[in-house]
Amino acid sequence: MLSATADNEQQLIALVRKGEPTALRTVYSAYIRYLTAVCCRYIGNNEDVRDVLQDSFLKIFSEIASFEYRGKGSLKAWLTKITVNESLKFLQRSKRIKFVEISEQIHELSEPEPDIDSLPAQTLFELIRSLPDGYRTIFNLYVIENRSHKEIAALLNIKESTSASQLHRAKSLLASRIKQYNN
Repeated sequence: MLSATADNEQQLIALVRKGEPTALRTVYSAYIRYLTAVCCRYIGNNEDVRDVLQDSFLKIFSEIASFEYRGKGSLKAWLTKITVNESLKFLQRSKRIKFVEISEQIHELSEPEPDIDSLPAQTLFELIRSLPDGYRTIFNLYVIENRSHKEIAALLNIKESTSASQLHRAKSLLASRIKQYNN
């Protein structure tokens, strides 16, 4: 069986482009766990995660001809981008993202940030995943994907101030949930 190592990534991509079943299975097997985690950052329901992953892999395999290899990690980055985009499309189609525009200026948290060092990674992941869809989406795009509020606004068709307010609210809610967990 083929493997998805950097050394043979280009060969693997060529076989996927030809529709080689072994290559398709290799890509799926090599990246399914990682892409599931990416998808779970945006989608709260496990059944919906499976649906979005299926759509993502259909798009990946149908669009593989447009993939341009740019060195080690470029395939993973491309797969991640497709999965994030499919997750966002799902949220927008299902109208689960609700944004509320606020006009007042956002103030930083006046309380000290909660201690996350003692928090198990899985617990932090679950706390983030439990945020409302809109908060979770903005939080992930800003904190994990390193997108600016301008990029997020363009991507989600919202105002930059809406993105900033949703991030502020997400951080506040997450901080209170972490404090609850620690107590």
